[in-house]
Amino acid sequence: MNRHGRGLTPERFFISTKGFKKIATSNVNSADAEGVTAVIEPQNAVRPVLVPPSTAGMTTKVVKGSLWTLAGQVAPLAVSLVATPFTIRLLGAEGYGVLILVGLIPTYLGFADLGMGIASTKFGSEAYAAGDAEKEARTVRTAAVLSLALSVPFGVLIFVLSGWLATLFNVPEHLHAEASLALKVAAFTFILNFLNSIFNTPQLDRLRMDLNTFVTSGFRMLGIAATPIVIYLGGGILGAVVVLFIASLATLAGHIYVSGRLLPQLFDISLDRQALRPMLKFGGAIVGASIAALTLLNLEKLILPAFVTVEALAYYSVAFTLASMLIVFGKSMIQSLIPAFSQLQGDEKADARQTLFNRGLRFNIILLVPTLTVLAVIARPFFSIWAGEDFGRESILPFYILLPGMALCIPAFLPHSAILSAGRANVIAKLYFGELIPYIVLVTLITWHFGIVGAAASWSIMIVTDAVFQFVIAHKIAGVKILASNLVALPKAGAIMIVPTIACLYIEQFSGITLVVLGGCCLLYAWAIWAWVLMADEQDLLRRKFGSLLPAG
Repeated sequence: MNRHGRGLTPERFFISTKGFKKIATSNVNSADAEGVTAVIEPQNAVRPVLVPPSTAGMTTKVVKGSLWTLAGQVAPLAVSLVATPFTIRLLGAEGYGVLILVGLIPTYLGFADLGMGIASTKFGSEAYAAGDAEKEARTVRTAAVLSLALSVPFGVLIFVLSGWLATLFNVPEHLHAEASLALKVAAFTFILNFLNSIFNTPQLDRLRMDLNTFVTSGFRMLGIAATPIVIYLGGGILGAVVVLFIASLATLAGHIYVSGRLLPQLFDISLDRQALRPMLKFGGAIVGASIAALTLLNLEKLILPAFVTVEALAYYSVAFTLASMLIVFGKSMIQSLIPAFSQLQGDEKADARQTLFNRGLRFNIILLVPTLTVLAVIARPFFSIWAGEDFGRESILPFYILLPGMALCIPAFLPHSAILSAGRANVIAKLYFGELIPYIVLVTLITWHFGIVGAAASWSIMIVTDAVFQFVIAHKIAGVKILASNLVALPKAGAIMIVPTIACLYIEQFSGITLVVLGGCCLLYAWAIWAWVLMADEQDLLRRKFGSLLPAG
């Protein structure tokens, strides 16, 4: 029987004055029962001893989990790229615009559950790390009840005001009634999505991102693929929204089933009253930080058309779109890092926490160097082919200026996750709000004087500054820091990737020579990482995974 359920039946023993009496309990998942033993005490008393699950191989679990989460984000995007053109043609421009609007209105109320999804993961992971399955289950149920209590009023508002919202956003008269009904259905989907982010907690606690990805992305892809089919059969906008509601409902059922197999104690009705206040406090700080972060990440896009032109905003947005593709990987790491760091809280686990931080940072930098180089090399031809020659000419410089910001933005997800896992979301919120006024002044002045280049520069400066602060704060709060000894060989290996960037700038056009230089340098970089950077145990792990593809010594 494996760690994650289906077979092991632990038993509890009671002692009485008449002798020993063996009482078998119901099946309990081995992932949660592996550390539970029973202590025999007089007078029928039972005192379970909770032994935490092993944290060995945490870095490997985080890496695998991040890759699974990344795949779960990329796969639906690929399905959407195929399905969306059919949806647009079947609905027409107006109908498709209404469908997008119906999806966007609830999205802007994403704060309604007060961050209970992340709160459930953080507090649930701590309970799992302590081997307390009952507390973990109560945490999930408590988060679900809080989420319903907080989000249902907003859902009711969307449902009741659907007609008014359709009028407010200038929905064409002939689509008004259908848009109103679609918003009513979307109000239910809105609530279900919050519950989905909570009932997947047992999967995240155990870093079973494969299960979470199959459930979440699987039903999402089915919903996206079914949308144009339903529209073709006459379902229209309402039919498309109903399909997404069914997909969300199926996702919730999938999460409850899978999480129930991992955590049988989930199916109870008790709540953790002591957790109410900490969860609300933590979730409120998450919401505050999210609001401030949304402003910080998008303010320059509002400043540009006001001070320069709408055309400049278009050039900048294309540059930002390509550069920000890296953020997808950073967000996929958070889903694995928060439960991992949450399980490593406490002074006795400080070394394991630092090890995870070190290896996560090295892993990030190892992947970032060639990724940034490839993006820098392909940027100009990509802009020209994808958006047009004008974009290939105007978007390239702001793109290069954005890259240094991205180079620190992705590693900063590590200290960010460590701070959140320590329960200090309020510090993140204070940091973001503290950065707002200086950033408003900076982006306004620089964009006023330097236009699109100034907007890109101000964004990179803000991200670099924020990353430095997060590393410093994580050291003080979470006890993790950058160890230069673990990164000493990376600059030497990274220097190899400067060559294709210089070749691209010198040749000024993407050519066969540039492609050969890029491929050769990537291979040389891979060899340098293997020979100079990876530790012996990391090499052994890769040999076990990939066998004959890797060198023996």
